[in-house]
Amino acid sequence: MPSPNGYSINSASVDESEDSEPLIGNDAIHPQCCSARLNLAFLMFLGFSVVYGLRVNLSVAMVAMVNTTETEPAQNTSVIGACPAPAGSENTSDPFLQPAGIPQYPWDSETQGWLQGAFFFGYLFTQIPAGYLSGHYGGSVFMGLGVLGTAALTLLTPLASSMGAYWLFALRALEGFGEGVTFPAMMSLWARWSPPLERSRLMTLSGSGASFGAFVALPLTGYICQTLGWPAVFYICGGSGCLWSVFWFAFASDDPRTNRRISKEERDYIINSIGSQGTGHGWSVPVLPMLLSVPLWSIIITQMCSNWSYYTLLTSLPTYMNDIMHFDIKSNGFLSAVPYLGALLFSTLSGVAADSLIERKVFSISVVRKLFTLIGLLSGAAFLVAVSYAGCSHILTVTFLTLSATIGAITAAGVYMNQIDIAPRYAGLLLGITNTFGTIPGVVAPIATGYFTEDSFSETRGR
Repeated sequence: MPSPNGYSINSASVDESEDSEPLIGNDAIHPQCCSARLNLAFLMFLGFSVVYGLRVNLSVAMVAMVNTTETEPAQNTSVIGACPAPAGSENTSDPFLQPAGIPQYPWDSETQGWLQGAFFFGYLFTQIPAGYLSGHYGGSVFMGLGVLGTAALTLLTPLASSMGAYWLFALRALEGFGEGVTFPAMMSLWARWSPPLERSRLMTLSGSGASFGAFVALPLTGYICQTLGWPAVFYICGGSGCLWSVFWFAFASDDPRTNRRISKEERDYIINSIGSQGTGHGWSVPVLPMLLSVPLWSIIITQMCSNWSYYTLLTSLPTYMNDIMHFDIKSNGFLSAVPYLGALLFSTLSGVAADSLIERKVFSISVVRKLFTLIGLLSGAAFLVAVSYAGCSHILTVTFLTLSATIGAITAAGVYMNQIDIAPRYAGLLLGITNTFGTIPGVVAPIATGYFTEDSFSETRGR
C-alpha cells in the first residue's frame, strides 16, 4: 500500500493494494469445512490457548504463592478502604491456605508487579527477529518451537520460585523470549495460507485461542491452587504445551504446496487466490519505506493504546479481585475469566462479519478495518472507565469489566490483522514490529499498577 509520502512497503509491482479485488471469484471458493486451512486454524487456536494459559497462570497463582501474613504494611500511609467481601463468601482466616508442604513467599506488591511484567521483557526481543525469519523460512517451526520452549520453561517455575524472586523474574523473561515468536509466525503462515476473502475469519478464529486460553486457565488455576497447590498449575500447563507441540509438528506445514494432507482442489484455490503475495520475502526488506509508512505507524500507536488496558486486566485483574473485591480464590479465577469468554465470542464473530462486509463489497477493506478498530477501542475504553465509578458493587464491576473485554475484542478484525492487508509478503515482520511496540504496555502496566497500589495493598494485606 503506498503511503502518502510516496513510499510503498511492497517492493514487488505485482503486490496488490489493500482495496484491490480478490484474485479469484466467489463462485470458485473452496469450502472451508474439513479443509486443511481450517484444520491449521484449529491447531493455532489450541496453540494460542496453551500459550495464553502459560502467560496468565502466574496472575492467579501469585495470589496463592504469596504469604500475606508475612508482608509488612506500609508505614505512615493513609489507609485506602477496600471493599467488603461479597455476600455469601467463605469467612476463613486464610482463604488461600495451601496444602501441607507447599511454600509461600513474602513478596510485596511492587515485587509482584515486577514478576508479572517479567514475561514481557523477554517477549519484546524476539518479535522482530521472528517476523523476519518466519517470513523468509516459513512460520511453522518457529510457532512450534516457541510454544514448546515456553512450556518446558514453565515446568521449572516452582524451582525458580524457591530460589528467589530474581530467579523467577529471569525464568519468566525467558518464557516471554520463547513465546515472542508465536504471533509473527502465525502472521507469516496466514500470508501463505489465507485467501483474501477468508482472512478475517481464519485469523480471528486462530487468534481467539488467546481469549479461550485465558478463559480456561484463570478458573482452572484457582481450582488447582486450592486443591493441589500452586506448583501443580505450572506442571499441568507446561505439560499441555509439550503435548500440543507433538501434534503441531506432525500436522502443520509452512505452505499449502508442502502440505501432505491437502487436496489438489484446495491447494490450487489457495495458491490462485493469494497469487505471488503468498511467497517469502527473501533476505532483503524495504526498511526505509517501513520507517516512513504512515499506515504502519498508525497500527503501532493504535495497538499500544489497545494493549495497555488488555495487559492491565490480564496481569492485574486477579489481584484486584482478591485485594479490593475480596473474592475467594475459586470465585476469583472464575470471575477473572468471564471477560475472556465474551472476548472469545466477539473476536470470532467480528472476523465473520468483516469478511462478509468485504465479500459483499459493502465497505472497502480499509473502511472495515478502521470501523472495527474504532468501535472496539472506544466502547472498550468507556466500559473500563465505568469500572472506576462502580464503587464496591461486585455485580457492576464484573459486568463493566466483561463488557469492556467483550466489545474491545472487536478490534481483532481491525488493527490486529491490518499488517497482512498493507503488505502480505512482509506480514510477519510487520506484526513483529507493531507487536514489539504493543508489548511495551505489557512491561509498564503491571509495574505501574504495583507502584500505584503499593500503599493500598500493603494496608489491606496488613490488617
